[in-house]
Amino acid sequence: EESMNTVLAQECVRFNRLIRTVRKSLADIRKAIVGLVVMSQELEGIYDAMMIGKVPATWASVSYPSLKPLGSYVKDLIARLSFLQTWIDHGKPATYWISGFFFTQAFLTGVRQNFARKYTIAIDLLVYNFTVTDTESDDCSSIDTPPDDGCYIYGLYLEGTRWDREAKMLGESYPKQLYDTLPVMLLEPVESAKRVIPPHYPTPVYKTTERKGVLATTGHSSNYVMQVDLASDMAPSHWINRGAALLCSLDD
Repeated sequence: EESMNTVLAQECVRFNRLIRTVRKSLADIRKAIVGLVVMSQELEGIYDAMMIGKVPATWASVSYPSLKPLGSYVKDLIARLSFLQTWIDHGKPATYWISGFFFTQAFLTGVRQNFARKYTIAIDLLVYNFTVTDTESDDCSSIDTPPDDGCYIYGLYLEGTRWDREAKMLGESYPKQLYDTLPVMLLEPVESAKRVIPPHYPTPVYKTTERKGVLATTGHSSNYVMQVDLASDMAPSHWINRGAALLCSLDD
């Protein structure tokens, strides 16, 4: 529980920095329009970006990765802040919106850390078991009890493949359907030596459809999140040829 509190505090710091940047730039633009301050090159860039529905570079420099247009970006930002506010007001949620985190790797480490403390196991010996449930992401609120170990996550999208609800494994995408929403998934830490892996496809998880990023000083990519092993009766090369991957957010 302490690990999750640390994750929440760190998320609040990052989002507060973004909110301060957005508020200050909007206030400065209003002053510049009425002539109270000089319209600097930076302010002009923000204004021009907003006029064409694009996220200003000043915001993007302190923001989480996103390829959404301005309207969708603001809507997404409000949803993320609402998720954190609910967490603050009502305590740890039963399900976590994994796409709503600024720094997803910190959350994933926090889940493993809780498990390591509970069972007194070295954290570097732990990996994840992935179990896709029958609950759709839109119905995640129906889950009101967290699991004994690990956590439920939602908010991931499949590209290049789909989740076959009947066979409970990856299947071919439907015609003219680019993305499929992955149902709620259970992340359960387990000792790597005790892990039993059925036939699967090691699905990479990316924050955006761009699928590329830069390495931070922490050694983490700004876009790649982790690898999720999803059940499959096809060889991994089959899904690699289709570019199958999981995405935290879409471009719309």
